[in-house]
Order: sequence, then C-alpha cells, then structure tokens
Amino acid sequence: MRVPVRWLAEYVDLPPGTSVEDLDAAFVRLGLTVEEIHRPEEVTGPLVVGRVLEIEELTGFKKPIRYTQVDVGEAEPRGIVCGARNFAAGDAVVVALPGAVLPGGFEIAARTTYDHVSDGMICSVRELGVGEDHTGILVLGSAADAPAPGTPAAQIVGLDDVVFELEVTPDRGYAMSLRGIARDLAGGLRLSWRDPAAVPVPSWTGAPAWEVTVADPDRCDRFSMIAMEGLDPAAPSPWWLRRRLAQSGVRSISLAVDVTNYVMLELGQPMHAFDRDAVRGPIVVRRAREGERLTTLDGADRALTSDDLLITDDTGPIGLAGVMGGATTEIGDGTTTVLLEAAHWEPTGISRAVRRHKLPSEAAKRFERGTDPEVTVAALARAAELLAGYGGARVVGGPVDVDTRTPRPAISFDPLRPARIVGVRYSARQVVELLDAVGCEITAEGELLSVTPPSWRPDLVAPADLVEEVVRLAGYDDIPSLLPTAPPGRGLSEEQRRRRGIGRALAEAGYVEAPSYPFVGTAAFDALGLPDDDPRRDVIVVRNPLSEEEPALRTTLLPGLLATLTRNLARGLRDVELFEEGVVFPGGVRRPAPVPGADRRPDDETLAELLGAVPDQPRHVAVALTGHREPRGWWGPGRPAVWADAIQAARIVAETAGVELSVRAGERAPWHPGRCAELVVGDRVVGYAGELHPRACTALDLPPRTSVMELDVDALPPRKVPVGPHVSTFPPVHMDVALVVPLDQPEANVRAALKAGAGELLEDLRLFDLYTGSPVPEGQKSLAYAMTFRAPDRTLTSEEAGTALAAAVEAAARATRAVLRG
Repeated sequence: MRVPVRWLAEYVDLPPGTSVEDLDAAFVRLGLTVEEIHRPEEVTGPLVVGRVLEIEELTGFKKPIRYTQVDVGEAEPRGIVCGARNFAAGDAVVVALPGAVLPGGFEIAARTTYDHVSDGMICSVRELGVGEDHTGILVLGSAADAPAPGTPAAQIVGLDDVVFELEVTPDRGYAMSLRGIARDLAGGLRLSWRDPAAVPVPSWTGAPAWEVTVADPDRCDRFSMIAMEGLDPAAPSPWWLRRRLAQSGVRSISLAVDVTNYVMLELGQPMHAFDRDAVRGPIVVRRAREGERLTTLDGADRALTSDDLLITDDTGPIGLAGVMGGATTEIGDGTTTVLLEAAHWEPTGISRAVRRHKLPSEAAKRFERGTDPEVTVAALARAAELLAGYGGARVVGGPVDVDTRTPRPAISFDPLRPARIVGVRYSARQVVELLDAVGCEITAEGELLSVTPPSWRPDLVAPADLVEEVVRLAGYDDIPSLLPTAPPGRGLSEEQRRRRGIGRALAEAGYVEAPSYPFVGTAAFDALGLPDDDPRRDVIVVRNPLSEEEPALRTTLLPGLLATLTRNLARGLRDVELFEEGVVFPGGVRRPAPVPGADRRPDDETLAELLGAVPDQPRHVAVALTGHREPRGWWGPGRPAVWADAIQAARIVAETAGVELSVRAGERAPWHPGRCAELVVGDRVVGYAGELHPRACTALDLPPRTSVMELDVDALPPRKVPVGPHVSTFPPVHMDVALVVPLDQPEANVRAALKAGAGELLEDLRLFDLYTGSPVPEGQKSLAYAMTFRAPDRTLTSEEAGTALAAAVEAAARATRAVLRG
C-alpha cells in the first residue's frame, strides 16, 4: 500500500515539523512495515504554472511542431517550441524556465530550434520525475480550474511529496486505504483526524434506479448501487486525481474508472462501474451454474464453477463478483450512462475465486482481507460527487441498498487481561482509551467490558485480538525484552545426542551430509527395482503435494540420497560420499483422524485419537558412495570405494550409538544379491549395506559398484551405562592364527565361533589379513586373526594360552568348517 504524505495529512493533523523519519518510526511502532520510502527527484530553478495563449502550427519539418505563446505570470508571454499534441489554447501547463534543472541534470536554457527561439520548456510527467507518461505534456486543466500563471508548480505537481510503501498483513485489510491508515496513525500518536467516509449522503429521491436481487446473502450481505447519466465521455481526470493515482501505483484510464480507483484508495471500498446501456434487465447476484462462461475485462474467456459468485443480468454473467468485471458492460470511450456498484463480499469466497482463476486485482486484494460494509453508500456518494464535478454526470432515481447484515456479537473482555498476558501495567482506563481509538463500542458490565468491534475490523473476534490491539497502540517498545532463566539440569536428550553423534562421526569419516525432500513417486521405486509386494511401496499420499510426480511420503532414504548422488556426478564430481539422517513414513493400515472443532480445546480422548492417527516416523541413516574412497596421488593409485566401505559406515553408526553390530549375508532390493549384508543388532535386522544392483545403477545413471547403506536408528537399543573394564596388571599373551574357510562363509560367523571357543581368557580378537589364491585351495579363503589372552588374577602360561587357542580353532572348525592353515 502506497501512502502519499500530503494526501495522508488531509485526514490527520500531523504536528508541525514532523519529518519523514518520524513517520517511518510511527508506522513501524504501529506494526506497519515500511518497505520503501519514495522521495521525489530534485528539480531546481524556476518551475511555474503557465497558460497557453496561442498555438502556431509549424510546417516544413519531418514531424508536427508547435510554436506557442505561454503566459507565465510575467509582463510578456514567452515563446516555447513544443512537439506534443495533447493540449490546446487556454490549457494550464507546467513550464520550466531558463535556469531550471530537471531530473537527470537536464538544464533548461533559451535556444533556437525549428527557426524559433524556445524560451523554456513545457514539461511532461516523465520529464518532471513524477510518473512514466511521456505521450504528451502535463495538462493541469483549463485556465479556470488551475492556479494563476506564474504560480510555483513544484507543490502542484507533487515534487515536494514523499510516498511511503507499506506492507499490510492479511489480517489488517482496513490498512489498505488512506482512511484506515489515517485512523491508525491518529490513534497511535494521539492526534485528531477527519474520517473521509463521515460525509452526509445526499437524499437521492425516487424509485431505485435498478432492480437488484441478491440470491446468496451469505456471500454478499450488502449490495449498493446508483445510476448516473449525462457523463461527458471525453472529460479528462483532473491532474490532482491522476497524480494521486500515480503516486499510489495505479494507472489512469478514464474519468469513471479513475474515480472508482480513487475512492477505493481513499475509503478502502472497491467499486465497479458498468455501462448502463449495456446492462439488460434486472441484476442478480448468484452463484455460477455449471457450463457458464465469462469474458473478463482482461479479454480472457473463463470457465466458471458453482463456487464462483457472479453479478448477472438477463444475458448471463456480467462480472466475477469482487474480482473483475465483464467485457460486455465495460466502460467505453462513448459511455454516458453508468451504474456504480459497491458491495461487501464474503472474504474466503473471493480468495478462492482469485486463486482458481489466477486473477489477482487491487479490488480482490481488499475484499479477501475484509472491507467495511458500512461505507458502501458513502463510497457511492463520494464517487457521484467527483463524476458530477468533473464529468457533468448526475444521479437518477434512488439508490439500491440490499442489506442483510446481522449485528456483530460483543466480546466480554477483562481490562486487566493485557497486563497479565504481556507483563506491562496497562490501567483499565488506558485499555478503554486504546480500544476506543480502534473504534470499538465499549460498555461496562461490572468488572468486565462488553466490547463491540467496529465494522472495519472483521479480524477482532476474540479477547486475544483485543489484547493485541491494546499492546500495538500502546507501543511494542514498552514490552521489556527479558529472556527467562533457563532451568538447570536440562540439555540434549539421549536421542538428540545420539543423532548428533552419528552425524558428526560420519562427517569425520569423510561423508558429506545431503538432506533431501521427503517426497517420492512410484518412478523412484521402479528405478530401485523394488518388487510389487515390497512393503516400501505402501506409501502415504499427501493431499496437496508440491509435485504430482512425487505425491507420497518416503518409506526409505535411498531415492532422495541417490538422486543427490546422480546430480553431483552430473556436475563433474567423481569421488562422492554422502549421508543423510531423516525420518521415513511407513505405510500400512492407519486409523482415520478425527476433525475437532475450533471453538474449544480438544479433550484428552480426541487428542489421543489425533496422535494415534499420525503415522510412525522412524529415523533412518543412509550413506551412498562411489569413486575412490582413498584419493589418488603421488603416494599411490588410491583405493576405490567398495561394498565393505558401506558396511564400515554401519559399524561407525553402531559404535557411536553404543551397540554391538554383527553382519551376515542377506538379500534385499536394491542391493546386489551376492554383495548384500544384513546389519543385525541382537536378533533384529536393523538395516542393509552393500553394492547396488547393476540394473539399479543403470536406471539411476550411476557408476557400476556404487555402494549404499541404510539403517533404522530408532531400532537400535538404548546405550547401556558404560562400566569401566577391569584392568589386569598381569602380562598378556599374543598369538596369531590363520584359518581356511569356504569362500561363502561370512567372517562374522568365524569370529563368533572363535570368541565362543576361546572362553573368558580371550581379551581381544582382530582380523588383520584376508587372502585368496595359491596355495589356498580354489573356493576357499584365508582369515588371519591376532588374538590376545590374559588372566585377571595371575600370569598366564603359554600352555594355558595354547589350550584356549586350540579350543577356539576347534569351535570354528565345528561351526564354519574352518581348517587351520599350515
């Protein structure tokens, strides 16, 4: 909303000496954000009002040129050469005399051009820096209506005016008008003000000028209209009106349209002007019927739905209510009779229509925020006054005013409530004064107040809204900025510490975190090669998805993570290691959620049902890597990433979480069947790791042997309270053993068998070599372990250590068919 200060000052008695900075601070104090301050461009030197006395048409040149005699308030008129054609003798214009400097450093001097001396310049709007129109010069009006020749023109054209551009929040529709902002500013600064809507409405007599029926009073509870005739279609809008429209960012079109826009900016009441001669029969306000269409003023042919509210006549729709008029009744160049309409529309219906038809407008912007139903007739009177004064129109017949409103309910309000909520002492008297400044009607009911909000504040419906108004007008600066003292003994929860620890550990291992959107489509599951009966395909579909291609919530982290991996590879990276922590949303049977009312707090049973309907959201962690795990360089060829690195990432997660993870062969899409490991904690499979299936790599445009891991973090048991191990003072015995086992035998099984067989004397077991090839038989592999034995109460003999080692080898032979390597 753009607010010219001089226009605002017509309604608010600003104290002398009020600066732009003072107004800026006042707007911010009232909760109106100042987005920009538009200051006029500087013009120096003599700039005056002139009256055109004579015009001589010069011939013999490539373009039409005029030589004019202009009275600028001096003893003799000045001769000025001008190429514009939009003015005539007797018009008042703006003249820059020699010595003036216009915006852009353009200096005016007397000079010879087109065989005549041009002693000044007749200025256009653009040359003065007050608009963009350069099709002709600025005509202030006829000599009878304009100031006398020689009058300084800077103030007349607005060169001394400042325009504030304010951001208006959706709940404060009243601030979309000069009237609303003036009232707010006067209330906040304790100034007197004049309501431009508080004008006596003429006593128009006669029968209503038109027959109007409102078939949907829920969507339109007040509809007002007057008829006018005798409008001069060639009458121009006066300069002061065009200037204010330009300052407000509204383009001047014609007198009738400009007047309706001006009243909208002044009073906040959007209006529409119909060509009365084009309206056929009675007007009916109703909802659209299926199959109806409307061509709007922008020329678009629009299909209507039953939710669209229309203004219709006998021919059908002639306007989309509160949004845009129809082309068939548009004000044209020859229009002499008009119907002026001002109505109060239900905001949510207007908002739906704007979004459905993608048709935002200044009128709809106000209607969907809420307008004042009390000013419809006052707005018509103001528009009729301007059309009569500048276009010669007159009102015929009486006004139409279909009013089906019901009284607004009063709000029972405790005047001490603002102090209790905000922590600032507001006296009861101060509260009453501030609410009165808002426009509320207040009566005392014992210790409480009965507050009826004004018609222009549809957002005030509850005591909390009144508290906000009291605080806003009293000043947000009065509220102390004191932070509460944090209670002791609270920090991160165990779950938060685990989550942060996992992320930190993976980052330290070289992985880069890459969060992704939690939405998937069936194409992602197809690319991963998930079977049709895979439970991960059972998804929860979002009702209003951001993308129709990804309408569901993810059940696995892999689609988003692998898409990020593909994107990075496409941008030239080759060695990429990514991880993501996030929630997934398993499908399955879910209970329907109840829909509680908004009039009261849901009871405990309803809250329990709501929470019970929320799907489970377990937290997973996943990694994906390709390229070289150890970079190439002068030190060597590096090492490519393999499936074992994905398993190692899982071990890092488990170690950070404080749980013991075991690994065994598994099979699950999208992993390669022969290179997939199940990640097991206790007896529960908590995830999978390994190499992607070649078909998945091809479908996702990933390099072969790309490895991934995904693990359910919430499935990991809580970390046990750590207990310090007993530290033996006796020396250890170190022994190595190499076992030959079948190639398909998981190392985890061999390790488990060795631990079980060695017994309590075994302190540490570490795999330090894996070997295949001669002399190890084909189909076999050699696993070499370093074993540490120690007794807690004595020095262990070599015989005791050898016995424990033999028992471990025997246990491995029984469980895994291991053979001691010679």
